[in-house]
Amino acid sequence: MWAYLRSMKLTTWIFIALIAGFLIGVYAPEAGHAIKPFRTVFLNGIKCIIAPLIFGSIVTGIASAGSVSSLGRTGFRAILYFEIATTLALVIGLIAVNLLRPGDGLHIEHNIPESVTAAAQAKLSFGGFVEHLLPHNFAEAIVNGDVLQIVLFSSIFGIAVMIAGEKGKPVLHFCEGLVAVMFKFTELVMTLAPLGVGAAMAGSVAEHGWRVIIPMGKLIGSLYLALAVFLVAVGLPALRWARVNIRAFFRELRPTITLAFATTSSESAYPAALESLEKMGVPNRIASFVLPLGYSFNLDGSTLYLAMASVFIAQASGIELSIGTQITMMLTLMLTTKGVAAVPRASLVVLSGTLVAFGLPLEGIALIIGVDEFMDMGRTAVNLIGNCVATTVVSRWEGTSLKKEFRAAS
Repeated sequence: MWAYLRSMKLTTWIFIALIAGFLIGVYAPEAGHAIKPFRTVFLNGIKCIIAPLIFGSIVTGIASAGSVSSLGRTGFRAILYFEIATTLALVIGLIAVNLLRPGDGLHIEHNIPESVTAAAQAKLSFGGFVEHLLPHNFAEAIVNGDVLQIVLFSSIFGIAVMIAGEKGKPVLHFCEGLVAVMFKFTELVMTLAPLGVGAAMAGSVAEHGWRVIIPMGKLIGSLYLALAVFLVAVGLPALRWARVNIRAFFRELRPTITLAFATTSSESAYPAALESLEKMGVPNRIASFVLPLGYSFNLDGSTLYLAMASVFIAQASGIELSIGTQITMMLTLMLTTKGVAAVPRASLVVLSGTLVAFGLPLEGIALIIGVDEFMDMGRTAVNLIGNCVATTVVSRWEGTSLKKEFRAAS
């Protein structure tokens, strides 16, 4: 029996933990609250890996890119794909919410949580976004967990190492060693993944109760259906164009996707996703640059959700938005969803700003906040999948091929 348990894969343990956590949350909610801190411990263990791993991998990748022009080409292609993917996510979200109309029959309540009021006061502007690109100092970006600032600082530092030539070699060797050590660190922390996942599920169900999803079931179902349509209509064709063996791709990423889904944290899955992409054959210089960049500019699941949530609140308020207004809203979301991943409760901030800008009742957020965590699971998983797809597409665009077992048959 012991030998059998040791032979079980991490994915199996994570699924077992998910089921156990759900049952604990339903039948022993006090125990669910008690074990929830283990989720925080696990996520903290992962988050402390993020900054050094992003820094080391980006510097290593850029320094081996060969030239600044090559790096600029990769960045342009990544941003172009990000824009296409997020635009399609917005379109699918708007089509789904207009066809399924999950807000019909619901009514807005006039009790706004303090967190929503605080989020509404946050102002998102182009100037603020530009000022936010680089940190006052690198340590501040690490402490705040600001992925975008870490990526940009590391990119500039990597270019400096490349330009320095021979004098930059010692720094490059240090970063290569740092990446190797952080991957080993990740392996150690990932042994706690089933415990963290089970605690996350138990805590969520214990706090909100699974029955909270019943009155909002139509919105949750509509969102998950739209996310599935996005993956089928956008993700799969992109993988086929990149000549990826789709079954092998998802089999490799399965534990990472499950982890992101259960913890509602894309960051928790970053180290394993980066390692899996490199295992598939994506060059380090591409994977280490495109994947973290996508965490700020390619949030497909969150973008789709925001499009649906905005129109859902209008429907629940009895307000009919014209096609022109919805297109304007889509263009607004295309801008406001870029680079806000590091802002606390980023989706709430963007949604609040959108509601205010289009004259929709802010009280509508109170209608969805109770089930937001259940929806966050799906959109976080799609964010991760979208970024992994983007990385493989850019890799193919750059003329590289995956390893044989991950390539589609010709």
